[in-house]
Parts: sequence; structure tokens; C-alpha cells
Amino acid sequence: MSSKILFNCTHGADDPERATLPFIAANVAATAGQEAIVVCTTDAVWIGTVGGADSIMAAGLPPLRGLYEEFVANGGRVWLCSACTKPRGIDESALLNGSSIVGAAVVVEEIVNGAKAISFA
Repeated sequence: MSSKILFNCTHGADDPERATLPFIAANVAATAGQEAIVVCTTDAVWIGTVGGADSIMAAGLPPLRGLYEEFVANGGRVWLCSACTKPRGIDESALLNGSSIVGAAVVVEEIVNGAKAISFA
């Protein structure tokens, strides 16, 4: 059984609170030694690009860019949905350290193999 935890993130600058909360929770998991991955879909894919998280800050929460960097430094990974990056013109050359573009099959395979999925709707 997998020990991975997938944290789904669907928002970016459109909803800073919903963009930030998955990274807070995932960072807690990564700090505790868990294999944590934030799976960004829809507009959240911009978070994993150069400059994409720089201006995202929700009232009362830490800036997303700092959380992103801390998460990756703690061993976390950020997966950007390939079906979501393609129409937005995002490719590997635009990605921040720690981000990669993955297809739905990779996410489904992880869940089938026992990864736990957490969503902040």
C-alpha cells in the first residue's frame, strides 16, 4: 500500500485561500516525513510556474510562494495536470523547481495503488 498523500488544489489567484490551504496541509505532511504531493488542476496549474504564486496571499495566511518553496524544500512535489496546462500554454520551460506536468493516468495509478487523496473544495 502506498504511503503517498495527494492534496488536490483547484484554485490559484482567483481564490487565494483555497489556493493556499492545500499547500499548508501538504507542508505539514511533508514536515512529518510523509510523501506529499500537491496535484494542481484548472487554474491552480499557474502556481507551479515561474511567478505564478508570487502575488497569491490570503488574509491571515502566509504568502503562497513561501509555502511552495518550504514544501519543496521539505521533499514535497507539485504535479500540474497536463490536460490543464496544455490549453494555458504551460510547458516544462515555465515550471518552478519541484513542479512537473503529469497526466491523469499517473494520478489514477497512485490512487489505485493506495495513495490517499485530500481535496479542499
